[in-house]
Amino acid sequence: MASPHAAALIEDRWNRLKMAALSDRGYGTQIITYTGYGSTGSVRILARTLMSRRRDPESADATASDLELHHAMYARRGWRSFFTAPAIGVPVRITIGERTVHTRTDRAGILDVTIADHGLAPGWREATIGAAGARDASAPVLVIDPDETFGIVSDIDDTVIKTMLPRPLIAAWNTFVRHEGTRSAVPGMATMYRDLLAENPGAPIIYVSTGAWNTVPTLTRFLRSRGYPLGPLLMTDWGPTNTGWFRSGQDHKRAALHRLARELPNIVWVLVGDDGQHDPAIYGEFAEQRPERVRAIAIRRLSATEQLLSHFTPLANDELGPNRRRLAQVPICRASDGYGLLRLLQVALGKLPVPSDVVVEE
Repeated sequence: MASPHAAALIEDRWNRLKMAALSDRGYGTQIITYTGYGSTGSVRILARTLMSRRRDPESADATASDLELHHAMYARRGWRSFFTAPAIGVPVRITIGERTVHTRTDRAGILDVTIADHGLAPGWREATIGAAGARDASAPVLVIDPDETFGIVSDIDDTVIKTMLPRPLIAAWNTFVRHEGTRSAVPGMATMYRDLLAENPGAPIIYVSTGAWNTVPTLTRFLRSRGYPLGPLLMTDWGPTNTGWFRSGQDHKRAALHRLARELPNIVWVLVGDDGQHDPAIYGEFAEQRPERVRAIAIRRLSATEQLLSHFTPLANDELGPNRRRLAQVPICRASDGYGLLRLLQVALGKLPVPSDVVVEE
C-alpha cells in the first residue's frame, strides 16, 4: 500500500494539534448526525464528531425552544460551518433496531458505517449514536422497502439551489458571507420532486453533491424551508486525501451512483442534474454502464448568463457520454426549471400522453 500523501499527513497533524489544544481548554465532543438510508437487510449510518464547548445542561442555550434555535441557526452565515475542529478517532457506539455496533470516526471525524441484520421494517427509523463526553444523538434513517423500484438521485448546486459554482468569488460569497435565508431555490424543483414522490409513496430521494460535509446542516434547513422532500445527503470531505491535495468531485458522484446501485438493486433511478458542470457526462456514463438502472435523466438547462458565471463560457456542458447510441433506451429531459422538467418526466415515465409541443429526447 502506498504511503499517504504529504498533504494528508500535514492536515492530520494539524487536526490532532487542534484537537489536543481544545481538549486542554475543556472542549468536549459533539455528534452531528446526518440522514442515513438502506434496506431491510442493511443500513448506512452517517455522522460527524466535532470538538465543542461543554455547556451547562441548565443553561439558556440548552433549554431554548426548537423554534428559537431554528431561527438562530437560520440567520447564521455559511462561513461558520467551516471553522470547526474534527474529533478524530473517537470511539462511537451506534444502536439501531436489534444491533449495537462500536467503531471510531475517521481522520476527518466522519462516521460512515454499514450495519446489517438490524431487524427494522421499511419507513423512517432512528439510530442512536453515542460517544464518550458527548450527548447521545438521534440520526434519522430511511429504510427502503425491498419491493420499491423507483427513486430519485439529485444534484444540489445549480439544480435545487442557485449557487452557480465554481465561480470562485461568488461561490465564496454565497458559502462564507451570505445568510442562509437569502439563498435562492431553483423554481419548480421542489414541486417536481414532491409530485414524483407522491406518485411513488415510499420511494427515496438521495441528494449527491461535491459540497463539504460541513454544509449538511445548512443545506438540510434550506431544503426543509423551501419545501423539498428530505432525504440523505451524500457529500464529500474537502481537502487533502491519501493520494493528493484535492479529491475528485466527479469520482465522488460516480462512486455514489454505483454504490446506490449495489445497495438498492431493485430501484431504477431518475437522475437529476444541470448542464453547468459535469452532471450530463457522469449520468450518461452511468446510464451506458447500467442502462437497466436508469429510468430517465433530467437536466436543468442553465441560462447563458448562468453558464458564463459557472464556467466562463455561455455554452452548456451537454456531453452525455462517449457512446450516445447505448443511451437510446433512456429518456433525456431538458428544461430551464422544475416545472418544465416535471412535464417532460411525466411524459417520459408514461404518466401523461405525448403532446405535440413536448420533446423528450430518446
